[in-house]
Amino acid sequence: MATTLQVSKPNKRRKYDDAFKAEALRLAQESRSTRAAARQLGISEKLLYRWQQQQAAAELGSDELARDPEVRALRAELQRERDILKKALASCLL
Repeated sequence: MATTLQVSKPNKRRKYDDAFKAEALRLAQESRSTRAAARQLGISEKLLYRWQQQQAAAELGSDELARDPEVRALRAELQRERDILKKALASCLL
């Protein structure tokens, strides 16, 4: 009976340090396009776009957003509307 060996595939996922990410974001900001910057760095456009989104989210800050009175008012309004819809759905199901 022959035994089979399981050969693990090497992890092809590359890891980038924070310095590289910061430089890539700076280059994308100064460049004509994110696509051109990604090509120049030899990385995926999607990866660079994801880093840009993460940077934007970090700069916006969820704590700052939660303290905004307009955001709090809109969340309260959504909560009230959701409660109304739940009651309406419950009455339809009975």
